[in-house]
Amino acid sequence: MTHPSRDSGLQVWIDWLLSMHAQEIELGIDRVAKVAVQLKINRPAPFVISVAGTNGKGSSVAMLSSILDAGGYKVGTYTSPHILRFNERIQLNGKVVSDQQIVDAFLEIELARGDVKLTYFEFSTLAALLIFKQEHVEVAVLEVGLGGRLDAVNLVDADAVLITAIGIDHIEWLGADRSVIATEKAGITRANKPAVCSDPNPPRSLFDYVIEKQVPLHSLGRDFSFKKPMLNESQQAWSISLANNWLEVHDKSLPFPALKGQFQLQNAAGVLALLSEVQQSLPVDYLAICEGLMSVSHPGRLERLIVNNNDWLIDVAHNPQSADALAEYLSASDPKHTYSAVFSVLSDKDSLPMVKTLAPYVRKWFIADLAIPRSTSLSQLTSLLLTAGVKQDNIIVSDSIDDAVGKVSTVFSAPVLVWGSFFTVSQTLTSLKHRDWL
Repeated sequence: MTHPSRDSGLQVWIDWLLSMHAQEIELGIDRVAKVAVQLKINRPAPFVISVAGTNGKGSSVAMLSSILDAGGYKVGTYTSPHILRFNERIQLNGKVVSDQQIVDAFLEIELARGDVKLTYFEFSTLAALLIFKQEHVEVAVLEVGLGGRLDAVNLVDADAVLITAIGIDHIEWLGADRSVIATEKAGITRANKPAVCSDPNPPRSLFDYVIEKQVPLHSLGRDFSFKKPMLNESQQAWSISLANNWLEVHDKSLPFPALKGQFQLQNAAGVLALLSEVQQSLPVDYLAICEGLMSVSHPGRLERLIVNNNDWLIDVAHNPQSADALAEYLSASDPKHTYSAVFSVLSDKDSLPMVKTLAPYVRKWFIADLAIPRSTSLSQLTSLLLTAGVKQDNIIVSDSIDDAVGKVSTVFSAPVLVWGSFFTVSQTLTSLKHRDWL
């Protein structure tokens, strides 16, 4: 494939990167850190917050960014994966950067890397750091892609760390031992730098790790807590209790995050606990906190759409823990509804408990192979559903997610639920846009 240039489009660069290093994931930071040092971007901003965890990372990054933005800071956020456009991964104060900015960053990385091989994700990470440095952001909020200790994002020494809910995911890479996974997540912490864990029941291994590494960790349920929800002038509100009685936030009513789901309060509590620990470096006031919570957005998470006069619910739940959260939301909001589901899942997920959790809420399953690396084949998807107790007559096989979207759109007796993977959501939304149904 021809080497792209500055005049090449972003998609040309992405296709080239994938062709040069077909393996998207290759754990370890030595190679990518070497290039970061060469580019002088291993310190991309005066203050860096890294966010790891199995679930809730993206929502927590979104809330952190929104609050800091409301507080007047220039904020760069790096997340993955994207849903529709690669640019979603790199944002400045909530706005995606341009194709040309990313292309220019890719070219500079390519010229600097020499004979060092980099994965697509490592190129992406370096591009974010380079753009943040060039744009002189004041705070960089970095979402860790996979695990923690060996993830490319960990080349940056974070000034503060947030660890969200810890569960089983990426089994082929991280295994199925939650204690081991917790230690991997904790690998992004640094000695004497504040860390917060918003998981209410983290494995003991997390505490053992931070004690050994001299990391001051503040944990939900031990060092801070929150109260759900109370009624405040006909509007739902909640409160958080912090050991340091930070500003007016301690025990004062707060607006619900704009993100749907009661579980978002757990994420919000972790975000506020972290901000309370870094208040001397990043002061924000009560008004900024309220504004940030009320204005935060995060597409693909319990996102409701009207498609051809029918209700659709889009969610990227892709592991047992997030499936539980989705089921909790469905039970609370639509207890009498059963859905037609557009569903597919990656092969490295613990998918059987996911399906068993959502099966009571789904009548018809429209399944398709995602046709990407790590896909689960149609035969495997069918076997998965049958094992979970779904009847054969309720399984509709499709050639693609686009085909599944077309088929499910003919069923008007039930709302539609799209879930199982970021890629399921991405391909569904792409199909809806191509059909001019959005």
